[in-house]
Amino acid sequence: MTGVPKRSAALLLYRFPEPDRCEVLIAHMGGPFWARKNERAWSIPKGEYTDEDPLLAARREFAEEVGQPDLTGEVVELGEFRQSGAKVITAYAAEGEFDPARFTSNTFELEWPRGSGRIQEFPEVDRIAWTDPQRAAELLVKGQVPILDRLRETLAAQGKPGR
Repeated sequence: MTGVPKRSAALLLYRFPEPDRCEVLIAHMGGPFWARKNERAWSIPKGEYTDEDPLLAARREFAEEVGQPDLTGEVVELGEFRQSGAKVITAYAAEGEFDPARFTSNTFELEWPRGSGRIQEFPEVDRIAWTDPQRAAELLVKGQVPILDRLRETLAAQGKPGR
């Protein structure tokens, strides 16, 4: 079906390590293309879905790419965000905790080096980090920064710090 955008669902986990300071959990994309990159090489845990509830897809993708979070707050829909390449991300946010020591990621196969005939397995996510939203905005792929902005607006409307 031409013209139908691919759909992804994302779950942005956040916490307050101090009463006036927010942190978000972001994931560095795995594989050889992203290995030596840092800025604009991070993502909100997400993945594609078709005939599935987007919130269920977001939870499933988070668990597959990072592990199972300990949610301490309600899940809030942040909205839909169009990405380059016509992909649409339905994003959710939830307050919670996740110990990076529990990090696990699914893998994918890729011919690498390209044209070599060698199929290698790479993690979809190679590391995760808690960081403040300002730094996350510098690290995330550019198309996902509006998701982070919406989280900050949502937290501000609730009287919570988004910085």
